[in-house]
Amino acid sequence: MRQVHVLVPDGIDDPLRPSGGNVYDRRVCRGLMALGWSVHEHAVAGQWPRPDAPARLAAAAALARVPDGGVVLVDGLLASVLPEVMEPEADRLRLVVLLHMPRDDAREVAALSAASAIVATSEWTQRWLLDHYDLPRDQVYVVRPGADMAEVAAGSASGGRLLCVGAITPAKGPDVLLEALATVDDLAWQCVFVGSLELDLEFVDALRRRAKDRRLADRVCFAGPLAGAELERAYAEADALVLASQFETYGMVVTEALARGLPVVATEVGGVPEALGHASDGSRPGVLVAPDDPHALAQALRRWLGDPLERARLRAAARSRRLTLSDWAQTSRELSAVLTEVAG
Repeated sequence: MRQVHVLVPDGIDDPLRPSGGNVYDRRVCRGLMALGWSVHEHAVAGQWPRPDAPARLAAAAALARVPDGGVVLVDGLLASVLPEVMEPEADRLRLVVLLHMPRDDAREVAALSAASAIVATSEWTQRWLLDHYDLPRDQVYVVRPGADMAEVAAGSASGGRLLCVGAITPAKGPDVLLEALATVDDLAWQCVFVGSLELDLEFVDALRRRAKDRRLADRVCFAGPLAGAELERAYAEADALVLASQFETYGMVVTEALARGLPVVATEVGGVPEALGHASDGSRPGVLVAPDDPHALAQALRRWLGDPLERARLRAAARSRRLTLSDWAQTSRELSAVLTEVAG
């Protein structure tokens, strides 16, 4: 039986702190097992990606327990900050780094250089790595996230049920979205923000105050993190996903929305255009705008909310794009192929 050891951050299944990286890790572990791999998971405690000495020791101990020649898949949240742990094991083990988001620093370069292979979760990330780091091109693979097909969201006539999914932090741009919404307050809409409220308490408090000051408190809802049936319901009740991130290597919430036929209004950053993709006729199933630009985002929202023909066009494109999404089984097969090649 093929065996792989997987190093992941402790708390991978914490429902209060969901992340795309954690979802990816969990889904591929299950997928590899379904493909016949024996998966040995090592959850490493620590405040990743800012580990203290005990966390570094725990990661080193986990690698030390892997038999010589073992294949090890290491989450990039750990690997990128542990070159002093990765490098001594590079000759003994076959290390594969699953990189969700590059850090752009010398320590990450050293850690990735110790790996037998690097798995990027988008073509954009692969290009970024090869452009910025001196890595062998044939050792950097792309394995995109999958998406679970779901029932098509019915949608409302007005299109005013907006959904934003992502941790409430500056990087996800909820303040930019709130400012954009304030300039279209003459139109009918409600916006639900789904995501952790615990990562930046001062920012969340300031955001709530801004919503109150702009007289939007009764039109926006900070729902906190949702999972399972609650998250499904949030998508099912939405008309469109709005994503104002400053940076995304892919944007799994984009494909999660498209899997339900929901159009997407998002910032044109990183791998978001790749995740958004195109409908069968070549059209975009959403609208891309410049990041950190409330005016551009407001213009896109005003057109979505005010133009029934535009809504119909984007809904048709989203439902077409839905049929081309790959699933998590495909993701697991592609990752399995990389691990098999590394194992020799």
